[in-house]
Amino acid sequence: MKKRLLFLGPPGAGKGTQAQKLAGEHGLLHLSTGDLLRAEVSAGTALGQEAEAVMARGELVSDALVLAIVRGRLEQQQTAGGGGWLLDGFPRNVSQADALAALLEELNQQIELVVLMELDDAVLIQRLLGRGRADDNETVIRNRLQVYRDQTAPLISYYRAAGLLQSVEADGSVEAIAARIEALLA
Repeated sequence: MKKRLLFLGPPGAGKGTQAQKLAGEHGLLHLSTGDLLRAEVSAGTALGQEAEAVMARGELVSDALVLAIVRGRLEQQQTAGGGGWLLDGFPRNVSQADALAALLEELNQQIELVVLMELDDAVLIQRLLGRGRADDNETVIRNRLQVYRDQTAPLISYYRAAGLLQSVEADGSVEAIAARIEALLA
C-alpha cells in the first residue's frame, strides 16, 4: 500500500475530512500545514514563536518556515520508527513543490501518490456556503476558487508529469469518496 501521500484539491473538496479518515485508518501522520502551524504556536516552540509573530502581522508564513516545521515532523516520525504520512494543504505552488521534493529526497521519503480531489464549482460553492462561516459568501468563494486554480494548476501538471497524480471524484458520501481513494492506494 502507498503510504506517502499528498492531497490536492480546491477549498471545499473534502481534503481535510478524507485526510483525517485515511490517516486514522492506516496510522499515517496527517500533516495539515494549518494544524501544524497552530500546534507549533500552542507548543511555544521556536518555530511556533516565529510563525506566531508573522501571523500577528497579518503576513503569510514563509515557505522556509513551513518546510522547517514539516521537516521536524517527518524527522520525529522517522526517529520513532517511520510509517507513512499524508500532506494536506502543502505544497501550494511549484516552488514549494520543488523545495518539498528536495527535503523528501534528503530524508529518503519520496511521495508515492498525489490524490487530486475534483468537484464541480457549483457543488463546491454550495458546500462552502453550507459551512456557515462568516467569511464564506459566493463572491469570496469564487475568488478563493480562482486563486486555487491560478496557484494549483501548475502543481497538477508538475505531479502529472512526475507520474504521481491520480484524480478522484470528490462528490458523494464521505464513505464513497474514501473508497475511491482507498482503491488508488493498492
